[in-house]
Amino acid sequence: MPIRCEIVTQDRPLFQGDVDIVVAPGTEGEMGILPNHAPLLTTLKYGPLRVRHHGREEVFAIAGGVMEVQPNLVTVLADVGENVEEIDIARAEAARRRAEELLQQGPPPDTQAYLALEAALRRSNLRLEVARRYRRRRPGPGPQLSND
Repeated sequence: MPIRCEIVTQDRPLFQGDVDIVVAPGTEGEMGILPNHAPLLTTLKYGPLRVRHHGREEVFAIAGGVMEVQPNLVTVLADVGENVEEIDIARAEAARRRAEELLQQGPPPDTQAYLALEAALRRSNLRLEVARRYRRRRPGPGPQLSND
């Protein structure tokens, strides 16, 4: 018996469907949500959010938010998020380099600018880490064996 899962950001829905389990990065630790889970409302931290359905797993990079759990429905309202397969690694690397360079120039003149730079750096690091860890391996040439 599956549980309905809806994952949305401020910009768009990321996922909707019936799943077997949701594994979320809660602020108090990673949590697994199965069908008929007790009602719960919790905050989420930066990390991978995984859903397993039809024998396969989908992974999303989530940068904070809240999650509401009902016995037959999990609703994730993520501050920022994207499917691991959609992450542009080159763009995330460039964003990380930009944020690091700006932070190395010294602290910005106001606290808001500093917090924005710090958040940009955390998001780009999250995207890179999740993509490297969870992205499905693309088929390609295998290792070359030598007869020497």
